Amino acid sequence: MRTALTSLILLIACAAVSAQAPRTTLKVGDKAPDFALPNGDGKLVMLSDYTTRSPVVLVFYRGFW
Repeated sequence: MRTALTSLILLIACAAVSAQAPRTTLKVGDKAPDFALPNGDGKLVMLSDYTTRSPVVLVFYRGFW
């Protein structure tokens, strides 16, 4: 019974993963899609708020621990 339940859960998990939409990646020169993230104060800011004024460079610092 335990093996059958484990197999069923594994089958459902595999089906859920394969049913996800394919990821699209940006190529050099493509425009970034608009998105919103919270700033340090918790207020949501959108990329379009900044791109209307000037070009934007995004830097992701993963940290060093």
